Amino acid sequence: MEILRAEHLKKIYGQGETAVHALDDVSFTIERGQFVSIIGPSGSGKSTLLHILGGVDKPTSGKVYLNGQDVYAQNEEELAIFRRRQVGLIYQFYNLIPSLDVEENITLPLLMDGRNPDKKLLHELISTLGLKDRIHNLPNQLSGGQEQRVSIGRALITSPAVVLADEPTGNLDSVNSQEIIELLKESNRKYEQTLIVITHDENIALQADRMIAIEDGRIVSDEGIRA
Repeated sequence: MEILRAEHLKKIYGQGETAVHALDDVSFTIERGQFVSIIGPSGSGKSTLLHILGGVDKPTSGKVYLNGQDVYAQNEEELAIFRRRQVGLIYQFYNLIPSLDVEENITLPLLMDGRNPDKKLLHELISTLGLKDRIHNLPNQLSGGQEQRVSIGRALITSPAVVLADEPTGNLDSVNSQEIIELLKESNRKYEQTLIVITHDENIALQADRMIAIEDGRIVSDEGIRA
């Protein structure tokens, strides 16, 4: 069943001769529960695409549909609510709140939305992420790999329609990188979570169900990796 559809996305920065075409007529669909990797060289448009899919950056033209909803037909207030409830974002830089402990950082999106955490899901996530003995630690008391685990928990706690990860292992060594990818794969399997990962690492990209390659703002290949 289709969960995400991008139609003829274009993103242009600037005007005239200095205009940069970050995305140039990008279209594709993603099925519910699919793990998709998006690869491409630096400046290819992959991060721009991720931000547009997540409601963070508006396209110059084109449409994005998530769960059948036209994302950019919403006003700014509706779009902010949409991002909190429907999209889980994971970045290369963890963006944790320094004064909040692990549990507070994970549950922050729910609290901002005026909702109480599902305690069963919270404890299950913390256990899956290997953070049971760190729940009251502040970010400066964690390793880089642990901080990224917290950011994954924060992305999953709202049970979003889709999780978008932008170079989630870019700040980590090879051992921690693989551990983070294994956690994302487990969330994909365990929670049937639709997952889109931007990466420049082909070894990581090949662990997905499907790999989309982008160059100069265009899709140059789109192939299934796993059945």
